Amino acid sequence: MITDEQPTGNATATGRAARGSGRVRWWIVWTLFCSTAINYLSRQSFAVLAPMIVAQFHLNHEELGRILGAFQISYAATWLLGGMFLDWVGTRIGLIVAATWWSVVNMLMALASSVPAFVLFRFLLGIGEGFNWPGANKAVAEWFPREERSLAVAIFYSGSSVGGALAALAVPLIALAFGWRWAFVLTGGIGLLWVLAWMKVYHPLQSHPRVTPAERARIEAGREVELRSAVRPDWGTLAQNRNLWGIVLGRALTDPIWWFYIFWLPQYLSDARGFDLRRIALFSWIPFVAADIGNFTGGLVAAYFVRRGYSVIVVRKWICAICCLPMLVGILVPRVANSYLAIALICVALWAYAAWSTMGLTLPGDLFPHTIVGSVTGLSGLAAGLAGALFTFAVGDTVDRFSYAPAFLIASVLPLAATFFVFLLIRGSADIRPVSG
Repeated sequence: MITDEQPTGNATATGRAARGSGRVRWWIVWTLFCSTAINYLSRQSFAVLAPMIVAQFHLNHEELGRILGAFQISYAATWLLGGMFLDWVGTRIGLIVAATWWSVVNMLMALASSVPAFVLFRFLLGIGEGFNWPGANKAVAEWFPREERSLAVAIFYSGSSVGGALAALAVPLIALAFGWRWAFVLTGGIGLLWVLAWMKVYHPLQSHPRVTPAERARIEAGREVELRSAVRPDWGTLAQNRNLWGIVLGRALTDPIWWFYIFWLPQYLSDARGFDLRRIALFSWIPFVAADIGNFTGGLVAAYFVRRGYSVIVVRKWICAICCLPMLVGILVPRVANSYLAIALICVALWAYAAWSTMGLTLPGDLFPHTIVGSVTGLSGLAAGLAGALFTFAVGDTVDRFSYAPAFLIASVLPLAATFFVFLLIRGSADIRPVSG
């Protein structure tokens, strides 16, 4: 049985009294920020090196699209299966396995010398990296009261922008100094160091050796939706929940925008703007900084209104609606002659996208019991990843046949459709009755 209730942003009296409690949850979310940054540093290594690899192996855009899309297909599947796996084994073990996997595979990417090899390693990379977001989102739902979740999501999610910027800055310099194969080895090795930090920082709330009773009380008091008994959701009942489909359609229609900008930007700057690898390193990191600012813009604005008693869900929806407008400037990117103005327009679009996406990633924790947040987030990630893969394949074919202009047009108008479904379908928090036994 599913019932809807309209949540509010009012903190409980217990939560207000404990506002000065312990800080373990913030250590955890900043560790997740690091995992997200390293995750993006690994995945962006190929995209940043694409102009060099394309030139060396004489690839066309359709082949490049296949390599980039292979990552997204496995990444999409792992969002769902990884979310279910995380709900089964727990956040701690799940992210240890995932980070170890993607780090080793990224290092093995240095062995690739053909399109099939690049496709294989990118596919394997996506398997590991798909765990990060359902895992981080699950950790936030476990460790943060509702009024803090949008800020916590903004923190860990901003790691994607930081990791992307670091990749744009550092990877070309490593490649120019030591060769592109060493760029994969070094970026992969950093992930193994993160695993050691995660083992030290993260433990479940009820058994964490450093959490104080006051912090535990604050977290538990701030949970407004809890699963009553078993952790397994009734998927038949869950599939009838309109909130679930609002989240799924919202993400499926916005994530392709991000994939387009981050995967194709270095190649676009090379093809359409004549940038060499060193110049790409100088400028392609800037849009990631804009996205980072967007993460915190969305998170802080939402937190501001929620603390003042506005409905959590209403605040999330209206931030999404407002953010659609700046993303429309992407239509102008291929039409402006000045390359730096084009980069500035991309920055505006990614700033707005990141604010929108922070709301989208926060909604599963707002609307569902924390014990199935990983599965709900994973299902939305599956839809988003598959939609992103289709868009990536389409971009490669479109660029070979026409130009980049149709891709920029579609990426600019998709958020309007996504926000329509968010407003149409999402109503309030869902009480999911679990499977017994």
